[in-house]
Amino acid sequence: MRAAVLVFVFASLAWAQAPGPAQLFQEAAEAEKRGDDALAVRKYQELVKIGQDVLAVRANYGAALAHLGRYEEAIAQYRAALALAPGHPGLRLNLALAYYKKGDLAHATAEFRSLHDGDPGNFQVAVLLGTCLERQGHDADAIAVLAPLEGAHAGDLDLEWALGSALIHTGHLKDGLTRVQSVAERGASAEAWMLAGDTSLRLNFFEQAQRDVDAAIRLNPRIAGAYTLRGKVLQYLGDEEGAAAALRKALEANANDFEAQLNLGAVLTSARDLEGAREHLAIALRLRPDSPLVRFEMARLERAEGRLEAAVKDMEAVVRANPSWLQPHIELAALYYRVKRPDDGARERAVVERLSEQQRERELPGVTPPPPAP
Repeated sequence: MRAAVLVFVFASLAWAQAPGPAQLFQEAAEAEKRGDDALAVRKYQELVKIGQDVLAVRANYGAALAHLGRYEEAIAQYRAALALAPGHPGLRLNLALAYYKKGDLAHATAEFRSLHDGDPGNFQVAVLLGTCLERQGHDADAIAVLAPLEGAHAGDLDLEWALGSALIHTGHLKDGLTRVQSVAERGASAEAWMLAGDTSLRLNFFEQAQRDVDAAIRLNPRIAGAYTLRGKVLQYLGDEEGAAAALRKALEANANDFEAQLNLGAVLTSARDLEGAREHLAIALRLRPDSPLVRFEMARLERAEGRLEAAVKDMEAVVRANPSWLQPHIELAALYYRVKRPDDGARERAVVERLSEQQRERELPGVTPPPPAP
C-alpha cells in the first residue's frame, strides 16, 4: 500500500512540475534562437504530443528540422502547418526550400513556380525557380525566368550563376562565360572556375582555359574533374608532358575516369608511347564501348603502329556514326591515300572541303571543332 502511495506521490509531483504548453513553446523558441535546434525539436515534439496542433508550433518545428537537415520531416511539418493556414506565403516558401535542399527539384520547381505566378516580382523566388529549372536541364525556361531580372539585379551571384550556366548549356557560350567568370572571380567559386575553364576550352580560348582551371585547383585541389580538364587544356596547348602528368593525377583519384583514360591514350599516341597509349585506350573502350571518341583515337594509334587497314576500318566507323565531324574525314582521306585508294581519298577530300566551308559560314574558330560528346 505504501509503495502505491509513493508512486502516486511521485507521479503527482512530476505532473505538477511538467511545463505547460506556453513554457514549452518559449523554451523551444529560445533554443532555436540560440541555434540549439536539436533541443528545439524535442520541445516541439512534446508540444505536438500533448495536442498543441497550432500553426506556430508546426511552422517552427519544421524550421528546426530543416536547420538539422532533416528535410523529409520538415516537409511533413510544413504541410501540417499549411493545412492550418492554406496558402500562407512564408510557409509555402519554406516548403519549397525544404524540397530544394533535399534535392527533390521536381517538387521544389512546382512550389516555386506557384509562388512565382502569384508574386512575379519576388526576386528570391524567381532566382530559385530559375535555378531549379537550370539544374533539371530546362535551360530555355530558366533563361526566360532569369534574363529579365538582370537589369535591376546586375551582379547578383546566384542570378549570374544560374543564368550563365543555362546560357552555356543552350550554346550561348560567350554570353554564359562572361557571367560565370564574373561569379568565379567575385565569389571565389571553384565550381564556377571549372565551368568557365570547360567553356573556354570549348571556345578554343586555351590560355584562358588554363588560367580558369588552375584557379579552380588553387581553391579546391580535390574538385572533381579538375586535373582531367587541365590535361585536356595542356594537350591542346601542345604541352604533352604536362598533359600526361595532369591526366595521371586525375587517374590516381579515379581510375575509371573515362576522359582521363581517353585523353592520356591520345597524348601517349602523339608522344609515340604506343604501348602505354594502347593500355589506356583499352580501358577507355571497356568503360564506353560505343564511344566514337575511343574509336577515333584507336584509329590514330593503329596508324601510328603501321596497321593502316585496321585504322581505315575504325575511322570509317567513326565517320558513319558522326558524318558532320570534320577531323575524322581529314584523317580518313589521308589514310585512303596511304593504302592506295585514291578515289576514296578524293571523295573524302570533297567531304572535308564541304564541311570546312560550312564551318567558315558558321564563323567558327579556324581549328578543329570539339568532337561529339562521349
